[in-house]
Amino acid sequence: MAAFLRQGKKIVAIGRNYADHVKELNNAIPKEPFFFLKPTSSYLPSGGQVLIPRGITAHHEVELGLVIGKPGRDIAPADAHAHIAGYALAVDMTARNLQDEVKRKGLPWSAVKGFDTFTPVSAFVPAAAVRDAQNLALWLKINGALRQSGNTQDMIFAIPRLVAHISSIMTLEEGDLVLTGTPSGIGRIHAGDEIECGLDDPATGKELARLQFGAVDRTGGYFYQPS
Repeated sequence: MAAFLRQGKKIVAIGRNYADHVKELNNAIPKEPFFFLKPTSSYLPSGGQVLIPRGITAHHEVELGLVIGKPGRDIAPADAHAHIAGYALAVDMTARNLQDEVKRKGLPWSAVKGFDTFTPVSAFVPAAAVRDAQNLALWLKINGALRQSGNTQDMIFAIPRLVAHISSIMTLEEGDLVLTGTPSGIGRIHAGDEIECGLDDPATGKELARLQFGAVDRTGGYFYQPS
């Protein structure tokens, strides 16, 4: 299933799924899962470089990703884990200043989340290697300083509810990646920064995934100029 980077058709990203993150952005806690789509062209394997477009304030959001192995529609919560082949650690990069503008105008978030390299992702972690996906520690450091630290047990909507909700709207297909939300501590990444992320099992102390990438300014292409 490591081939999800090449074969998956979509990235489904859950927003506002950790209460502390909702509060830090002054958003309302949702009554049901809220999600948006990211293109698979935004994938960046570990060891790569995030390209920061001109004029963009790029923010990091570390997340647990679910890799779909068994396609499904209208999946019951009790059956959700049977559709998950494994997991990955990912960072949902966000063009925060562009997002602030389009939110004010009621416009879509596609560009905000969809730039090339805006989904750094770790190697695939088989489901059999994860004892309890609802009790995993995830963290992110920039230049060695801890910026984000959370646990998947703090999700507002648990993994079975997420899979059930998404599949009630659109079919989840083999290789799709579901990003499950980010804990608090989001912040800016600058050119020259080195970012390191980890996914650990607190029950065993075992490291399940590691993700590392750098950041550089993109030359050419899109240029954000506030309207």
